Amino acid sequence: VQLVESVVGLGQAGGSLRLSCAASGRSFSNYAMGWFRQAPRKEREFVAAINWSEADTNYAGSVKGRFTISRDNAKNTVYLQMNSLKPEDTAVYYCAADHMFTTIRTAWDYWGQGTQVTVSS
Repeated sequence: VQLVESVVGLGQAGGSLRLSCAASGRSFSNYAMGWFRQAPRKEREFVAAINWSEADTNYAGSVKGRFTISRDNAKNTVYLQMNSLKPEDTAVYYCAADHMFTTIRTAWDYWGQGTQVTVSS
């Protein structure tokens, strides 16, 4: 599975951005999809995940109520809608895919290259 992230919007505090992750390769609908982020000098951390059928989602406490993960299996794409942005949301955001629906970073098999999100105050 190959994953490519992109971002739409300007990162301003209180504003919104939408991340997209386009997948190619093996059957996208068989995979759980997730978003992780890594801020400077910090470890990569879980942000959100969605299972293959969209029946289950999971969020980190720091983003719950502000971010929404969704997927379009017909378009092989997963999204992260980011609202009420904060400067501490600044990080490189990574898309990930795996057969397991989990928050454990090391369990995910496939990763995108990451896309920079900078939220200005």
